[in-house]
Amino acid sequence: MIKLENIERRYASDEVETTALVDVNLEVAEGEFLAIMGPSGCGKSTLLNTLGTIDRPTSGHYWFGEEDLAAMDEKALAKFRAAQLGFVFQSFNLIDELTIEENIALGLAYRKDVSGNKAERVASAMDTVSIAHRARHFPHQLSGGQQQRVFLARALAQESDIYFMDEPFAGVDAATETAIVAILQELREKGKTLLIVHHDLPTAKQYFDSLLLLNMRVVAYGPTESVFKYDLLQSTYGGRLTILSEVADAVAKKAN
Repeated sequence: MIKLENIERRYASDEVETTALVDVNLEVAEGEFLAIMGPSGCGKSTLLNTLGTIDRPTSGHYWFGEEDLAAMDEKALAKFRAAQLGFVFQSFNLIDELTIEENIALGLAYRKDVSGNKAERVASAMDTVSIAHRARHFPHQLSGGQQQRVFLARALAQESDIYFMDEPFAGVDAATETAIVAILQELREKGKTLLIVHHDLPTAKQYFDSLLLLNMRVVAYGPTESVFKYDLLQSTYGGRLTILSEVADAVAKKAN
């Protein structure tokens, strides 16, 4: 479904060039439930933005089926993005002047392929994430966890085949996280493809089918059981994550 070939991303500012991604090669199958993980500054968000066509690679190819998205012009990319992809990104802020219901409906504004009643799709999405009772409220009246549910509802209303999510569990309580995980697992069971930037190592093995470890380059990618290994985690994180030793102990105990 998705294939990246030799993707690189470099940024230049004030005569300083910063490299975010180096020679990234990746194939994501339809229906995959994938976590993208790595230390801070490793290129996780850049990779997700590239996959979501929000950012363009400096070089390389991005195949979506038979289409090379890296070669598309901006107009064609925008049309593709609106028709094919669903997003739960922290940077896609809710609009304070719109109600929760209106914010969710905004995700359908540029979808020409929407079948059926848009209001029904919005209502169904709100019911799914248990936020319908807040439909007439405004974003500033919601907690962080409730706002995260709205982000998710906006994506669900689009009924996309593939979803890109940047830290969907950030800033939510345990109950909300459990509810979001259940929704994501239901999407997976429906054959949807989910690519999610995730930071919490202890829950990675519990939540996801596949794991991509990234540190500018792909360190490892495959089934979570195969990738969630001490040597691969060490290669990815080095000494920058204090919890790594605790996770390593847990991995070692399970291996014995």
